[in-house]
Amino acid sequence: MARTFAEHQAPLTRYATKLLGDADRARDVVQDSFIKLMQQPAAAVEGHVVEWLFTVCRHRALDVMRKEGRMKHFAEGEQERVTAAEPRPGRSLEQAETNAAILRLIDRLPPNQQEVVRLKFQNGFSYKEISRITSLSVSNVGFILHTAVTRLRTDFAALRP
Repeated sequence: MARTFAEHQAPLTRYATKLLGDADRARDVVQDSFIKLMQQPAAAVEGHVVEWLFTVCRHRALDVMRKEGRMKHFAEGEQERVTAAEPRPGRSLEQAETNAAILRLIDRLPPNQQEVVRLKFQNGFSYKEISRITSLSVSNVGFILHTAVTRLRTDFAALRP
């Protein structure tokens, strides 16, 4: 259980923060998710604990938003820091600028596309896992992801001279 918490607490918190727009509420939601995990029989979550955690986290975050009577969308211009150890400082700077531009473009996508893109590329979930987390059909996940990636490619190409 400690290893599961150590490995998945940060990605879950990041995911919940994006959904809720507030890191403190996100930490509470993640904590609730882990408490629910501890209450589950091991056999009930065996083999899909990460997917189960993200699903419970998502449902709990949606409950919090409903309780507050408002939906908060991803904030415009919100960015995540992406760092990479590159041998050449120029290349490192260029990569950081590219990453920041892509993150800004992701932030401009509709919320459902942002969520699916982040689950796929930031957290590495399969279409089937995303489908179960978001309660969308697998084909709908594929369509949303395809639409989002197509738009990102077009918008990114427009940024380049």
